[in-house]
Amino acid sequence: MAMKHSSLLQYLLLLLTTLASCDDQFLFSGFTQSSLNLDGCAIVTNGGLLDLSNGTAMLNGHAFYPTPLHFRKSPGGNVQSFSVYVVLSMILTYPDLSADGMAFFIAPTKNFSDASAGKYFGLLNEKNNGDPSKHIFMVELDIYKNAELKDIDDNHVGININSAISEKYSTCGFYEDDGGAFRNFTLNGNKGAQLWVDYDEGTTQINVTFAPINMGKPSRPLLSATYDLSTVLSNSTSYIGLSSTASAINSRQYVMGWSFGMNKPAPTLDVSKLPKLPFLGSKAHSKLLEIVLPIATATLILSLCTLVILVVRRRMKYAEVREDWEAEFGPHRFSYKDLFHATGGFKNKHLLGEGGFGKVYKGVMPSSNVEVAVKRMSHESRQGMKEFVTEIVSIGRLRHRNLVPLLGYCRRKSELFLVYSYMPNGSLDKYLHCEEHKAILNWAQRFRVIKGIATGLLYLHEKWEKIVIHRDIKASNVLLDGEMNGRLGDFGLARLYDHGTDPQTTHMVGTKGYLAPELLRTGKASPHTDVFAFGMFLLEVSCGQMPVKKNAEGHEFFLVDWVLEHWNNGLLTRTLDSRLQGDYNIDEANLVLKLGLLCSHPLPSSRPRMREVMQYLDGDTPLPELRPTQLSMNMVAMMKTNVLDSSVVPYPQILTSFGTISGLSGGR
Repeated sequence: MAMKHSSLLQYLLLLLTTLASCDDQFLFSGFTQSSLNLDGCAIVTNGGLLDLSNGTAMLNGHAFYPTPLHFRKSPGGNVQSFSVYVVLSMILTYPDLSADGMAFFIAPTKNFSDASAGKYFGLLNEKNNGDPSKHIFMVELDIYKNAELKDIDDNHVGININSAISEKYSTCGFYEDDGGAFRNFTLNGNKGAQLWVDYDEGTTQINVTFAPINMGKPSRPLLSATYDLSTVLSNSTSYIGLSSTASAINSRQYVMGWSFGMNKPAPTLDVSKLPKLPFLGSKAHSKLLEIVLPIATATLILSLCTLVILVVRRRMKYAEVREDWEAEFGPHRFSYKDLFHATGGFKNKHLLGEGGFGKVYKGVMPSSNVEVAVKRMSHESRQGMKEFVTEIVSIGRLRHRNLVPLLGYCRRKSELFLVYSYMPNGSLDKYLHCEEHKAILNWAQRFRVIKGIATGLLYLHEKWEKIVIHRDIKASNVLLDGEMNGRLGDFGLARLYDHGTDPQTTHMVGTKGYLAPELLRTGKASPHTDVFAFGMFLLEVSCGQMPVKKNAEGHEFFLVDWVLEHWNNGLLTRTLDSRLQGDYNIDEANLVLKLGLLCSHPLPSSRPRMREVMQYLDGDTPLPELRPTQLSMNMVAMMKTNVLDSSVVPYPQILTSFGTISGLSGGR
């Protein structure tokens, strides 16, 4: 009998905690003993909060009500009226940085294994975004402005149908009942907030209402749209849930309470009894020394002098260069002290790599435990530092799955530090050129990396709000994430300018072997020069060879000449990396090698744009044949107009090869 009473008490406790009722209503006042189905990075904390992101970078998190709800009374009937109430909060370690937000959704399934992280909220991906067969209704709370998704700003609420592009949207805020004034509300302001989503069956009107946690539901909704959800939710039952994506800058999306009502208002939550939000952010580290007052005056003076010396030395150790104009870039600036401790004092044991423009160290930020890569480089004296930092901060707003996120910067004395997200599998060149590196990339992995970098370059050249020229595309600047996807990094040399204008930079930078001929003459970088470097990158990845090497006699060996010679002799695929041992897709291999030669054409106008490169790689457009007669005419014209001067072009074999080969369109 005692055991029966114990079981009954446990059941009643669970029932009172979740207050879950039948199919037409539920209420969660905290989630300690809730019956939610969680997947991905979603967890319930010890304090009873639903944490949709738990700080794990670039993973999806979902929380589902466990059973499907009957949104239709009968098959073929209309979707009934319903009401949703959520108490939530978004917290960022660095509140002024942008990150992707969260979403409330209704869907026919709980399986989102094919969904992408980030801008698709873990519900859709690039291919099915906007597909009416997904049958998803969503309300997004977004704190990042994705221009390609037509976002209005980095703090907005949207009503979405089968797409990450909103049908109706508004800057986040609420309307006061007294006077009806609109008040902005910052979603990532580390504060609690309330969200109501109401649907009326008769009028098919969707109302989204927002308010701070300390006020009642406003009478005027933030956002309204008329849309018959009976055309969206095709099944008689659907799942209701919350979704988010964990970010590299440690954003957290917490839900404190959640209720739902079918044909009735969602039950009210007592916010005073909901779980408390944690404190996230920099912890105060006290370094004050306890000083025992000396008895003797001489001892007191000695102690004060010692303290002054220690303070001065400490300030000198962590001294930074700060100027008034940098105040506007505050959120993107890291303290040298944090970077120093993150990298263990920039010791060699944390060194990831070293190049002509600086050293790269692995670090773990002390306040957030986020892994970062810190590039330490000298000031570029030939360019104004203000303009340089302005471009670095602008580039830090780039967001693409094939780009390494640039999180911010720091200045100290004659040094500049760039802070990137850490990529666990290191740089691509280690897999191509380091003999001691045992791991070998197979052809499928190489082709996926090639397509990924091409997609990233297309985003830089055409799809972002400005044109970004990377200026240093090479294997050592391509990093591999945990799933061996290629990400283009090191934007320390990148420059950007408005669409429809010409770049103004005439300061030539880059790496030998990847520099376009016209860049050596004019010093003017453009998307064409990036395409040339990408062509050399294609040959490097497929052949496993550096663009420029020295042979046994000490003479320079040019990869493009070697590939052209083999193509002319009908032996093109013999240039592929011998470590592949013949295991490759011959059509893809031929495509990559020929496309590499086309992209590295000496004439900028003969190189394809990145949009065309993607069409070739995706098989949407056949690769054009290279005609030797036309190429020879191009070479003669270039020599007559002195476009290419043999005194400045570091690989004159390019002219010889392109001008004399007589069978470029054939041969394998």
